[in-house]
Amino acid sequence: MQLTTLKDVFIHILSDVYSAEKQLTKALSTLASEAENPELVTGFQEHLQQTQGHIDRIDQLVANESDIELISMTCAAMEGLIKEADEIIECTEKGSVRDAALIAAAQKVEHYEIATYGTLCTLADQLGYDDASDLLAETLEEEKETDQKLTDIAVSQINLDAEDE
Repeated sequence: MQLTTLKDVFIHILSDVYSAEKQLTKALSTLASEAENPELVTGFQEHLQQTQGHIDRIDQLVANESDIELISMTCAAMEGLIKEADEIIECTEKGSVRDAALIAAAQKVEHYEIATYGTLCTLADQLGYDDASDLLAETLEEEKETDQKLTDIAVSQINLDAEDE
C-alpha cells in the first residue's frame, strides 16, 4: 500500500497495531503458562483479557468511522518481540530468573504499544477522528498501567528473588 496521505499513515499504523494485538493474545497465554510467580501469572492473564478489549476497541473504531478500513498485514515488530520472549523461555529454567526476563520482554511489548497508541492518538486528533481518539487514549492508558504493574511486580519481588538464585 502506498502511503500518500496522513490518513493512509493512520490506517497503516492502526492496521499494524491490530495485527500486533492479535499476535499478543496468543503470546500472553504462553507467558502466563511459563511464568512461576502467581502475581505475574495473574498479570499476564489479566492483560490477555485487556488485550482482547483493545482488539474490540479497534473493531468499534472501524465500525464508527465509515471511511476507515483496516488493511490486512502482519506486525513484524510484534513478531520479533514475541520471538525474543520465546528465546527467553527456551534458554531459562522456570523460576525467578525466567520471570524477571519475561517481565523485561513484556515491557518491551508495552513500550512498543505505548509509542504506537500515542502516535495514533495524535494522528486521530489531527485528522478529526474524535471518537477514535477517545478509544485509542483509553487503550494507551491501559498500556501505561500494565507497564507500571510489571515494574511494580519486578521491583517488589521477582528481581530480588532472581538475584538470590
